[in-house]
Amino acid sequence: MTPQTLNQKLTAAHIPPDLIDKIEQMTAQSKSNPLLVEPTQKYINMMLSLPWDAVTRDTLDLSGARAILDKHHYGMGVIKDRILEYLSVLALKARGQKEGSRAPILFFVGLVGTGKTTLAKAISEALGRRYARIPFGGMGSALDLRGQSRVHPDAEPGQLIKALIRAGSKNPVVLLDELDRVAESTRADIMGVLVELLDPEQNVRFVDHYLDYPFDLSQVLFIATANNTKNIATAVLDRLEVIQMPSYSDEEKTAIGRDYVFPKQLTATGLSNETLIIASDVWPLIVRPLGFDAGIRTLERTINAVCRKVAREIIEGKSKKVEITKENIKQYLPSEVG
Repeated sequence: MTPQTLNQKLTAAHIPPDLIDKIEQMTAQSKSNPLLVEPTQKYINMMLSLPWDAVTRDTLDLSGARAILDKHHYGMGVIKDRILEYLSVLALKARGQKEGSRAPILFFVGLVGTGKTTLAKAISEALGRRYARIPFGGMGSALDLRGQSRVHPDAEPGQLIKALIRAGSKNPVVLLDELDRVAESTRADIMGVLVELLDPEQNVRFVDHYLDYPFDLSQVLFIATANNTKNIATAVLDRLEVIQMPSYSDEEKTAIGRDYVFPKQLTATGLSNETLIIASDVWPLIVRPLGFDAGIRTLERTINAVCRKVAREIIEGKSKKVEITKENIKQYLPSEVG
């Protein structure tokens, strides 16, 4: 690649002029040192893939947002109202083009399976923004977030820069998932990086060690989740608005299983409403053994297992259509439930 072609590519990607100068100097140095050719090209490709100036336009329609939230979640009226208030603040700020004060960062806290992650996806869909998830479960080093210096062999940027590249926009919804599950030995360091990520005064010039150049994160919409707040640093909690996720009652699980999970599992297993019917009085029998489970993960697995058994019966020619009743439900439930 000629210097002129490289400059054109870098300029077209809206890379800042001072960074272009830096990259051109690196390229010139690599010509006299073959060991620098591969890492320099890797760095250039990374810079070209970053969304320096790519943004999506927000869809700030509250009625549409409500429909999307209702599509993904049953009930949760209080939480949905809070999200709509949150979107209203974003809409007013966008209308007035006001800088400075920012909408609080939503932090969904609740037991496994209560819908935290899918709420973040629903907000992304409602806004029309791209979505990326950063899992914190087991994260063992602040460098996983911050990136590693290029002086190290096989250095890579941190999870945040990678999330922006996956999203392909400068203003995605980024889910910081399971903040409470980082490795205990490095929790303090990771929480320190989080303070910088979530602070509007600092994240406008976030420096990833691999990039070694400030990147503006002020347009990223962060959403966080955790099972509890016990392991979250106070400085991080101060930047978050905690929203407690409720546990589901058996009645709510019945409605969720019947109206939300079952249709999805029918599609996932190649079945239809004509090939598998579950009688209305069977649903409490499917849900009730799972009453200890605050969320719906186990319920999802149980319904999936039922659908798989029916799919096998149909493929083996034992049935063309199955109706599950109180009399035959036990033969379709997984053994740990039935």
